[in-house]
Amino acid sequence: MAHVSVPGRALCILSIAVLTVVLAACTRSHGGAPPPAPADPALVQTVAGTVRGVVGDDHRLFAGIPYAAPPVGPLRWQPPQPALPWPGVRDATRYGPRCLQDLGGDLELGRQTDEDCLTLNVWTPAPPADLLKPVMVWIHGGSFVNGSGRVYDARRLVARGDIVVVTLNYRLGTLGFLAHPALGPPGAVGNYGLSDQQAALQWVRDNIESFGGDPDRVTLAGESAGGMSVCDHLVAPGSEGLFAAAVIQSAPCRAQAALPVAAARSIDYAAGLGCADPASAADCLRALPADRLREPVKFTSIGEDELSGPVTGTEVLPVDPMTAIREGRAARVPVLIGTTRDEFTLFVGLQYLREEANYTPQDYPRLLELTFGDDAATVAAHYPLDRYGGVPLAYSAAVTDSAFSCPAEDIADSLTARGVADDAARGGADDAVYFYEFDDPDAPAPEPLRTLPFPVGASHSLELRYLFDVGGAPPMDSAQARLSDQMIDYWSEFVKTGAPGRAGGADWPDVATSDRVMSLQPDGNRLIADFADVHQCRFWASLS
Repeated sequence: MAHVSVPGRALCILSIAVLTVVLAACTRSHGGAPPPAPADPALVQTVAGTVRGVVGDDHRLFAGIPYAAPPVGPLRWQPPQPALPWPGVRDATRYGPRCLQDLGGDLELGRQTDEDCLTLNVWTPAPPADLLKPVMVWIHGGSFVNGSGRVYDARRLVARGDIVVVTLNYRLGTLGFLAHPALGPPGAVGNYGLSDQQAALQWVRDNIESFGGDPDRVTLAGESAGGMSVCDHLVAPGSEGLFAAAVIQSAPCRAQAALPVAAARSIDYAAGLGCADPASAADCLRALPADRLREPVKFTSIGEDELSGPVTGTEVLPVDPMTAIREGRAARVPVLIGTTRDEFTLFVGLQYLREEANYTPQDYPRLLELTFGDDAATVAAHYPLDRYGGVPLAYSAAVTDSAFSCPAEDIADSLTARGVADDAARGGADDAVYFYEFDDPDAPAPEPLRTLPFPVGASHSLELRYLFDVGGAPPMDSAQARLSDQMIDYWSEFVKTGAPGRAGGADWPDVATSDRVMSLQPDGNRLIADFADVHQCRFWASLS
């Protein structure tokens, strides 16, 4: 595919607030009985100590539980260490602070950020439970530079879906991904944020049964940067066996930064902070006040600017995930993957709102050249302004198709090819792939996005409020509320069984048995056969 340069500052303000163990059998069975329930359902014993959460009519919430030691002082830029035990009962009624991030991109209205941030939140159905519940571990988006697990209120998902949901924080930006060679042995630097996610999965393996969750039925899920993280874990050696299924939402699982590039940029970043001497750089960096590290190190090519992100060629992520997926080296687990119909309108809209853009027809060639380089004229011929109704929508369609829709189809096809011949020989698949497109053109959006001179439609992140209560937008109408229930049914059935089935109102076949895509729409879900044609995937493949 042609190189796509997505406007970076927009991606820096991603979706989140605008808005396992290997399978025991080919079809996952229900887990065993949970441990004896305590007299007080608000109390749960973890490996590190007892926590007290909140018990509602239809759910329980245990918030702000440490899953690793505070990554401060000498533990800054070190792999996560086990959580420190605590005496007595720890209050788990309030969320922990967000991980340190640039407050210039703060979409959570000034909520606390801190370097000591490695906590998670456990949502469960209301007790009692006769059997252990399947678990979904959710990784938040935010372009690896902002966001937190607290945004995702999972009450409806656990109550209606009858599953356990875990949301988590992980180190972001410079603290999560700086790859300075002075920080550790060769190959052992960078990717601290990904290591945090692995530590959270290990915590789930060791503790979730006490909350009524089944450690043998863990689905790893995420959207945008969270979905990109899931792609990484599908190929990361340290993630093997920690989850039994995966959900990838709106994630352009593109090539990650290579270690030599990330190391060079990290050295420049450290020098800018006064830590240029290689012999003392590590001590110098660890002595800096945390506030001086809010600006993310920039080495990942995802836009006009460059941002933080995972690093390949390291112990945590030895190979680029897309390369490994295409070569059939991804984990053999069921995968649910998809995109929204109009992904990129969000980012163009944010540019308008910041008064950085007011695109006219004269701007279109420049935008395409900036984004697609030598292929700009060819892209313009396939995305003419008169077909799409102006620059914002034509440009959004081109980037949606090239950076989201068609790459997602490529991932789905590559994952499906992991072992089709083997599956046919043994008469069943435990690694089926299910593909969707969220297509509600009137999806509730935050007020600023509703004032733009063009419709954002089914934009990036707007499907999240159909699964979680994320706030900040008008209520759904009755048809949208029905779609929300159906999506929760599909997702929770996938978490339970590894297949969405027909829980959401229409039978959903896997990619290997049907070339059609599940289109999620308020007026009824349906299988569509023209996804690749609508998004011009053959055209984008020709530019590879």
